[in-house]
Amino acid sequence: MARIYSRSRGKAGSKKPLVFTKPTWIRYSEKEINMLVLKLAKDELTPSQIGLVLRDRYGIPDIKNIIGKSVTDVLKEKKMLPEIPEDLYALLKRALKIITHLEQNGQDQTAKRGLIITESKIRRLSRYYKKEGMLPKGWKYNPDQLKLIVS
Repeated sequence: MARIYSRSRGKAGSKKPLVFTKPTWIRYSEKEINMLVLKLAKDELTPSQIGLVLRDRYGIPDIKNIIGKSVTDVLKEKKMLPEIPEDLYALLKRALKIITHLEQNGQDQTAKRGLIITESKIRRLSRYYKKEGMLPKGWKYNPDQLKLIVS
């Protein structure tokens, strides 16, 4: 499938195995994995960073296969999920970085186009999250208040 803003079709990558069985070599129980996720969330790690730490430090390849829930589901149950979803927050940080670049380099046409594309992605993603109930209905992207949101 083609990408939105380029003519390329992307790269083939590795896929997760189709077998959804719990690996026998994992020494952690479901309760211990839940505690690890909550401990890492208290250290202010994002859900994807939590998954990477669990994979690299603790040898847990996939949480969903073991406990039947994703990291975000575990955090949602304990009400520790951030108010702005992780991918939307990353787009907001990127938009802020482009805006600060454009304040110093106003004639950078490539950056202007990048800002337009990033803002359209933010609006599209926020529309989805409002529909799913992960963002408040009154939430709106405002570039003037972006520094308050990101910091």
